[in-house]
Amino acid sequence: MVRAIEPGADGTVGVTVTLTTAGCPIRGHFQSAVREAVMGLEGVRAVNVSFDVMDEAQKAALRQTLGRSELPQGALAAVQNVVCVGSGKGGVGKSTLTVNLAAALAAEGKRVGVLDADVWGYSIPRMLGLGAERPLVSAERKIIPLRAGEISVISIGFFVEEDAAVVWRGPMLHKALKQFLEDVEWGALDFLLIDLPPGTGDVSMTLAQLLPQATFVIVTTPQPAAQRVARRSAEMAHKVSLEIAGVIENMAGFVTPSGERYAIFGEGGGQELADELDVPLLARVPLTMALREQSDAGLPLVAQNPDDPAAQAIRLAARGLIALAPPQRLIEHEPAGFELPMVR
Repeated sequence: MVRAIEPGADGTVGVTVTLTTAGCPIRGHFQSAVREAVMGLEGVRAVNVSFDVMDEAQKAALRQTLGRSELPQGALAAVQNVVCVGSGKGGVGKSTLTVNLAAALAAEGKRVGVLDADVWGYSIPRMLGLGAERPLVSAERKIIPLRAGEISVISIGFFVEEDAAVVWRGPMLHKALKQFLEDVEWGALDFLLIDLPPGTGDVSMTLAQLLPQATFVIVTTPQPAAQRVARRSAEMAHKVSLEIAGVIENMAGFVTPSGERYAIFGEGGGQELADELDVPLLARVPLTMALREQSDAGLPLVAQNPDDPAAQAIRLAARGLIALAPPQRLIEHEPAGFELPMVR
């Protein structure tokens, strides 16, 4: 949005562009496009492009103009921070990181919920050992999340036959996701982590409309191909006015038992993406056998083996999220530890 145009007597024109978020991934595109368009006008000798950022009232007015719907007043009122975990492509370990981030936040004494919004590729129930269990409904007709230790969990996987395919179009997805946010008794949470499906489709756009205050964490692997695809998720986040909290680089090298390190998927892609978006690189998570094994067993690595290098990196990312959260919105609790039900 162009906020102001100030022509000068010497042929210099100042243009102020308002961004929806300070970490806009296409800020450079705006700068060059505006400069090119204004320089094409007769009498213009120079263009100075500056930027500012919309406040919450301006964002709300923009959403109303665009016809966006949000959750009813009071829904998720007791949830302090909503963090969407996304990626540009599948296979980068996004769900594994979501589960372990939740366990790491719980180990830091935070009250945590996980919403598995990866409707077509849901895997959170299996990774938390919740299998074929079904949520109950309260007297107030609210869905009660299942519990995996200290984590509250909701997934489409709880409402279909185990491992059944979900074949839904946009309107059904929107309705289901809205119900998971509006009709679930999440209670008081410090963090609600939302595991997004890969890419930039219906689910991501629906959640952006329903949760304008959410922040976005991008998961990528080190190689340039994955980093470029992950950038598309950043562009989507900007277009729907989600603030990008940071980047996590997964599969950042493999160390053999003898100590040799192999950069199987290359080096530096996560840092490059973070630098490009002007956001922090929250962690570089190495490949370890234990991370894969514990995910298959339904037991987060962070809880089972906190000394594993991958677990240490994920705990670093969790502490980064805590540091980035508005201080007044975090409620301190004593660390409660992390216990999971037996896997059946």
